[in-house]
Amino acid sequence: MRLDVNGLRAFYASPLGRTTHRVVGRTLHAYLGSVAGLRVLGIGYATPYLGPIHCIAERTLAFMPTTQGVVNWPSSGRSSTALADPTMMPLPESAVDRIILIHALEAVESPTELLQEVWRTLTPGGRMILVVPNRRGVWARREATPFGHGQPYSRSQLGRLMRDTLFSPVNWSETLYMPPVRSRLMLRTGPAWEWVGTSLSLPFAGLHVVDATKQLYRPVAVQQVRRARRLAPARVLVPAPAPG
Repeated sequence: MRLDVNGLRAFYASPLGRTTHRVVGRTLHAYLGSVAGLRVLGIGYATPYLGPIHCIAERTLAFMPTTQGVVNWPSSGRSSTALADPTMMPLPESAVDRIILIHALEAVESPTELLQEVWRTLTPGGRMILVVPNRRGVWARREATPFGHGQPYSRSQLGRLMRDTLFSPVNWSETLYMPPVRSRLMLRTGPAWEWVGTSLSLPFAGLHVVDATKQLYRPVAVQQVRRARRLAPARVLVPAPAPG
């Protein structure tokens, strides 16, 4: 499939895409929590997951990269979407409280610059919900879905990237255990796949879903100071003078 806005819309309108949306959305919204009175930003193609919170949050925005294209969203009222370079977003510092990244990190040339920009625009203590293809999963190897494009990540790679960009993971899940096939039988058994995979912590989940908070200060490793040993003066035996 083409990884542009038309291909993404077609995927989420398909039976496999609707099942994917339910499975991923369940974990994503559990991490997101209540957004009443908060400002929420979606980066990548996040509009399918922003629908339930659009009327609850104080403000909801969706930025889509120029390489992907943009669609008008929501379908009624004022549009909340815009074309934007995710590494140079038109927002001031500390502008949003929650940022959702999906179909985003794996598609950029510089993931470090993207997360640095996310850090800049988040408020102190703000949180990022990150959805990324799992390097060990089957979904990353199937180009028939959006998650088969771009750079997938292992758990250690993601952890190192977040550490370097001052994010601290609070919650971390793996989801989408069902194979990426369009069989009706497989789609009907999707919940069973998720239950088995989650219960047994199987390693081949399709996606990482990470809830991370913005750190305000870079942790500094403290080195143990070796104290110099105080040496006692040595005793030297001096022979007594010979009697005269």
